[in-house]
Amino acid sequence: MNTPVTIIGAGLGGLVLARVLHVHDIPVTVYEAEASPSARSQGGMLDIHDYNGQLAIEAAGLTAEFRGLILAGRQAIRVLAPDGAVLLDKADDGTGGRPEVQRADLRQLLLDSLPAGTVHWGHKVSSVHALGEGRHEVTFADGSTVGTSLLVGADGAWSRVRSRLSTATPEYVGTSFVETYLFEADTRHPVAAKAVGAGSMVAPANTGGRGIQAHRESGGTLHTYVTFAEPLDWFADIDLADPAALIAREFDGWAPELTTLITESDTPLVLRPHYALPTGHQWDRVPGVTLLGDAAHLAAPDGEGANWAIYDGAELGQALAAHPGDVETALTEYEQAMFPRSAKAATESAERTAALSDGNPAQNLIELFAGAQQND
Repeated sequence: MNTPVTIIGAGLGGLVLARVLHVHDIPVTVYEAEASPSARSQGGMLDIHDYNGQLAIEAAGLTAEFRGLILAGRQAIRVLAPDGAVLLDKADDGTGGRPEVQRADLRQLLLDSLPAGTVHWGHKVSSVHALGEGRHEVTFADGSTVGTSLLVGADGAWSRVRSRLSTATPEYVGTSFVETYLFEADTRHPVAAKAVGAGSMVAPANTGGRGIQAHRESGGTLHTYVTFAEPLDWFADIDLADPAALIAREFDGWAPELTTLITESDTPLVLRPHYALPTGHQWDRVPGVTLLGDAAHLAAPDGEGANWAIYDGAELGQALAAHPGDVETALTEYEQAMFPRSAKAATESAERTAALSDGNPAQNLIELFAGAQQND
């Protein structure tokens, strides 16, 4: 196949696509806005699911290497009540279908699997326009340009490539995380470490759509997410520089083993609002360009975003390999499978979120985890 493929975005989805294309000897170049692989933190843990993410890893020919990244024991789950009562304490027995890895480690594995020079760092896209006959030109912030016969937007929530296909933009969904970390928790924060356990812990409020959750990462790090179901302007009255004040105001009466996940934080609290594209977002076929991952179907965090992004990348790569010299047939095949798949995933996620906030959130969570275990 002589048509060069240009991918915008060196996130997990774009890199899986690049790797699958490389496996099939299809030339590919990736352009990434970040200055280097280590330019910023890559986030925390990812559970890679056997029905989507692991299939993508297999298509990329990296299953054995992926297995080497798995952190044993991290599929353990605890559910606590606000008063600290343990409602569920499920150990990781090694049979679950959602092994946990560090996002940064998975990204580095994918980068290392590509030929040197595949990823061009420090290339922030400023605009994209059509050249005709399915070709596009990408202009970068430094004024440089590149023309391509196949452009793939793997550039996330605020994709610049998306404008060639759709006028849709992400909108705030009404929930946010406040995020922080505790380091060397077993020795420096033993009370919080015991509450979290070996894997993840969730402590939902009885009402109000808020809660405290945390995940044990590598090296004894605890990654905390405080959930709020509030409008964006509500956070203007919250002083994130004063964790104790946040606890006193919003989590008064909660058990100290839970609140210390916030008050003893080793990093500043960071607000992470949740945005989503319209459920069922799709577009008419435009020659020579497509999207994957959050650029195509951004949804509120539900543990599936990275999995579906790398699945998209694998599916697109395999479609291009199956139709050498016929890009439009490959893109049509990919999109017509991706549209209903992403709409179904978004609908199911919204239904789960609504169900978890009704009645008894903690019991709903326990039932959800029980159902997930049966499906693994």
